[in-house]
Amino acid sequence: MGLQPLEFSDCYLDSPWFRERIRAHEAELEKTNKFIKELLKDGKNLIAATKNLSAAQRKFAHSLRDFKFEFIGDAETDDERCIDASLREFSNFLKNLEEQREILALSVTETLIKPLEKFRKEQLGAVKEEKKKFDKETEKNYSFLEKHLNLSARKKEPQLLEADYQVEQNRKHFYELSLEYVCKLQEIQERKKFECVEPVLSFFQGIFTFYHQGYELAKDFNHYKMALQINIQNTRNRFEGTRSEVEELMNKIRRNPQEHKRANQFTIEGYLYVQEKRPAPFGSSWVKHYCMYRKETKKFTMIPFEHRSGGKIGDGNVFLLTCCTKRNVDTIDRRFCFDIEAADRSVTPVTMQAFSEEDRKLVMMIMFSALDNIGFTILRKCISAIETRGINDQGLYRVVGVSSKVQRLLSLLIDANTCSEIDLENSIDWDVKTITSAMKQYLRSLPEPLMTYELHREFIIPAKSGSPESRVNAIHFLVHKLPEKNKEMLDILVKHLANVADHAKKNLMTVANLGVVFGPTLMRPQEETVAAIMDLKFQNIVVEILIENHEKIFKTLPDSTFPEPISVSVSPPNVPPRQSRRQGQRNKRPLAVYNLCLELDDVDNHSPPREDTPTGSMDSLSSHSPTPAVSSSPLEPDKNHLILETYFILCPTFSVLNRRARAVYPCEAEHSSELSFQIGAVFEDVQLSREPGWLEGTLNGRRGLIPQNYVQFL
Repeated sequence: MGLQPLEFSDCYLDSPWFRERIRAHEAELEKTNKFIKELLKDGKNLIAATKNLSAAQRKFAHSLRDFKFEFIGDAETDDERCIDASLREFSNFLKNLEEQREILALSVTETLIKPLEKFRKEQLGAVKEEKKKFDKETEKNYSFLEKHLNLSARKKEPQLLEADYQVEQNRKHFYELSLEYVCKLQEIQERKKFECVEPVLSFFQGIFTFYHQGYELAKDFNHYKMALQINIQNTRNRFEGTRSEVEELMNKIRRNPQEHKRANQFTIEGYLYVQEKRPAPFGSSWVKHYCMYRKETKKFTMIPFEHRSGGKIGDGNVFLLTCCTKRNVDTIDRRFCFDIEAADRSVTPVTMQAFSEEDRKLVMMIMFSALDNIGFTILRKCISAIETRGINDQGLYRVVGVSSKVQRLLSLLIDANTCSEIDLENSIDWDVKTITSAMKQYLRSLPEPLMTYELHREFIIPAKSGSPESRVNAIHFLVHKLPEKNKEMLDILVKHLANVADHAKKNLMTVANLGVVFGPTLMRPQEETVAAIMDLKFQNIVVEILIENHEKIFKTLPDSTFPEPISVSVSPPNVPPRQSRRQGQRNKRPLAVYNLCLELDDVDNHSPPREDTPTGSMDSLSSHSPTPAVSSSPLEPDKNHLILETYFILCPTFSVLNRRARAVYPCEAEHSSELSFQIGAVFEDVQLSREPGWLEGTLNGRRGLIPQNYVQFL
């Protein structure tokens, strides 16, 4: 049961029950006062905690903004750029969120703390003052009344009348004060219901606004988050694709490091200890140097470098080597020593120590010592047979032949006496997958790849950045720098690959798939290194550009003014804004995210290839971001046997979306790869596109790109 009302008429009776009701009202107001004091204390603690949280969030945001992932190699992929930019995006998101939290903290003081403090001081404080007066007047009234009742009846009449008058005046004053107090008590009981609750409502309104703004920020951030998930998945796929290759290279080098020496300008290089003579009686000391020798120029360079001294590089010495002789054990108390003499050194000879006898022999040995027609025939025969018999075969060039049959066919083709006798177009002895594997194996067994070691890096650079047009122009320019025979053979091959790609609806070999297969074949690096493995994805893009622009690249001359050095620019990823189409044009529809799975065919294994292997999109990535790939190992020039063929199967790593969606905004296509539609259009088989902020879907039998924020999923 709630508080009973205080009737004004009861002020005149001033009954015990009236007094009980007053005390109940006073107790309720005291409880309200304590509640407000506690609420004010908690509110101030909340403000302090909010400020501390905001400061911590801002510091966290600064840490995200200032950190940058480094990449391996000399250029980032589009996915790596987006991942790197994501930390700045996260930082901006937190910064914007904390700006709203700061507004909330300021509003708590104005909307909650100050109004409640005012109510407690002005309203509850006034009631307390009224209570003091009421209690004082009550005591005065009843004390005066008792004193008056104790007057003797024998007093004179004027005295008694005066006393009666004073009692009556005092009683009236008490009743007036009692009425005012009762009115104030009931007024404050009603006033607290809105003057206390209204600030709380304002406070929660501020909280609701803060969380709503956070929700809006999250919605604005959602398209970037979804794109980032794809970028992360792509980098994970590339990691899985290159990890096995890196480990294989590491094991090869571990087994035989000398066969995997990095190609550079020096004939030999490594650490040697150099004897440095000191004035008597200090004798001599042995200082470790990193030494490099070029046999062509006979220049010998040695640089002091000691790991234990913090790895500081000293000043190097360069001189012309004239003689190198072995030091016998009886002439020096150290093993593995030899002397070198230089034409331009005043102090000769210089005594050096190798790490082992084997190293000394190698150093001294080095310091002492100094596309034919059949290939075109092989290529044309294979291409003619493939285009006649198997241009529509699914997985063409991906499905490998049996190794023993491939080796036998290639042996016959390489021999000038038997090459002309083989009829690949009509013979049932050689199936299409054996012919394709033999042709690829021939190209890989060339002493130097068709696109040469010399131009390898120059071809890779434009594939890493720049506009689609600049990439094509750069590749066009570089192709015409190739030796004439190389360019002629490359022209024949790429023209054939373009024909294969034109039949992709049946053979499922898109430009992107062909780039994966032929990138390592045409552009293998001179040495197997981690850096070379990281560049595999860019080799594929170069091949895609060649296929897509075959006529322009091989049938026209490049712009003679095109600059040879091509700079690598790094730009942040471009994503479309929320509820708006991307400004500008795309050259190709982006490819969905796929993983590259490596499968090997055992020697003499006649089991049929997998026919249910899904392939990638019908488009290439040459004008967009690169796809990962895994390279097959090339044959050594002096070996006649064939290595096991590898082929790639493009298989979806995940299906983020595969649903129906309805258009909530109309859209007019700005490019042939986009779909135009009206409100209410229903799309089938909707999936995430590789391009951030866009989906792929089918409408009225046509597949194309859809702005992600223009549709609602059903």
